This record gives sequence, structure tokens and C-alpha cells, in this order.
Amino acid sequence: MNTVASHSSVVSARGLRKDYKNKLALNDADFEIGAGKIIGLIGPNGAGKTTALKAILGLIPFDGDLKVLGRDPRTQRDDLMKDVCFIADVAVLPRWIRVSEAIEFVAGVHPRFDRAKCERFIAGTQLKPTMRVREMSKGMIVQLHLALVMAIDAKLLVLDEPTLGLDILYRKQFYQRLLEDYFDEQKTILITTHQVEEIEHILTDVMFIRDGKIVVDASMESLSERYVELLVGAEHIAAARALGPIDERSLPFGKTVMLFDGIPQHQLQELGETQIPGLADLFVATMKGTYA
Repeated sequence: MNTVASHSSVVSARGLRKDYKNKLALNDADFEIGAGKIIGLIGPNGAGKTTALKAILGLIPFDGDLKVLGRDPRTQRDDLMKDVCFIADVAVLPRWIRVSEAIEFVAGVHPRFDRAKCERFIAGTQLKPTMRVREMSKGMIVQLHLALVMAIDAKLLVLDEPTLGLDILYRKQFYQRLLEDYFDEQKTILITTHQVEEIEHILTDVMFIRDGKIVVDASMESLSERYVELLVGAEHIAAARALGPIDERSLPFGKTVMLFDGIPQHQLQELGETQIPGLADLFVATMKGTYA
């Protein structure tokens, strides 16, 4: 059995490249993911998020150097998938399948599926073994999906836009349960999404991807030390601009919000009110021009 030392990286990518019909989906991307992290891989549609995941999961050929749990996904995929669990959008369970059949299916395909754990989780819900997906509310579908995921003892859990099509209440419930019942320091969770606000509070680290390159790769803690938002009035606007904000937007009553990278907070406080930016604002500023 391959054990991976806890201090080593779970995913290590160097010069990752993938092109589709002359368009670079991954453009020499470099990144490192450590154990015991919850990482958000965040980017606009077409930025390379899904391509990066497919490479990590060994679903596509690619160029460059990539190791996942010490293995090369191109040549050691079968071995790798014993330690990896992949979940796409929660709403994709077939409508005809019964709870018991979904459990049978996952038990058959995943060597690390713990049926007893899954059944314990289901016992705490309104789900019944004979119930079909088409008879369930959206909340129940989330519970079934969670029960199946939680029962897989994977070192790396990959979630690709997992809560697409669910309303906000169920999305929050999904992430909350994931955090409380599944995550521990032996596991790593990689989540792609473009709904930044709702995963912000559970992330330990974040990676922004733009045009096939990782443009921000940092712990949530270091982001709050690095980026500062300044609410500035007209009288200080020239002085603030002289410090080189990476983004600015106008508010009513002649106020402007500027975003700074690496300027000490005390220096900015002389010019107006400062605060730590939300991840969504940071994302929009980093992606300026991408949506043109």
C-alpha cells in the first residue's frame, strides 16, 4: 500500500499544459496543494478549472509534470482512484434510481466505500431504502449525495461545481455537513465553483485561475494580510491613486472603493476607511477584462 507522508503535497503541478483546437485550456500552470486543506479553485467559465480537475483525475492527456498523491494520473490512474473521490454536480443522480440501488452502485465501484457509515448517515434523514430520486425533494437529494460521499474514505475529495442547480439553503447545508462530518487533517478537499460567497467561509486556501494560468494561490489568512480595501472620499482620491490600486469602483455620494495589494493598512488608514475585501470582490478585481 502506498502511504503518502502527511507533510508532502497531495497535488503538485509544474508547467501543466493542455490545448483544445489551438486554444490553451491550461497554459503552463504551476500549483501545489498540501494535505488537510480545503481549497477553492475559482475562475470564470472557460478559465481552465474543469480541465485542471480532469488532469488531476487522469481523465485527459496533458503535457507537463503532475503528481497526485505521489502518482502520475496518466499512468497510475487505477491505483490513484482508490484514494480519490470525485463528485460533480449534486443534481445528476438518475431520477429512476432507488436509495438502496445508489448505495449498491457506489459500493460496487469504490473500494473505500463504508456501507455501514452510509446507512448510519441515511438513518438520520427522511430517506427510505425504496425511495426513488424522482420522489425526493431537492433537500433529500442533497442528503443522499452527501451520504454517499461521506462514506468514502478518500484522501482527496474533488468537487466540481457540486451544488449547481440547488437553492442557497441546500447549498449552505451541503457545505456545512461536509465540514462537520467529513473533513479532517488527513483529507484534502478541492472545490471548483464560481459561486464564491458560499464557500468562502469553509476554505483554508484559494486559487484563482484565469486563461489557463493560476493568478492567485494563497491561504485565506495571507489574503487578509495582503489585500486591503479603502473607502476614500474625493479629497484624498489623488493621494490614494498615487499608491497604485489594482482596482477601483465608484459608490454614491462621491465615494470610491479602491483595492490595494501589498500596501500596509496603516498607510491607507490616513486616507479613509479600510477593510478586508471579500473573496468575491477580490475575484472580480483579479478577473477584470476576462469577461470583456
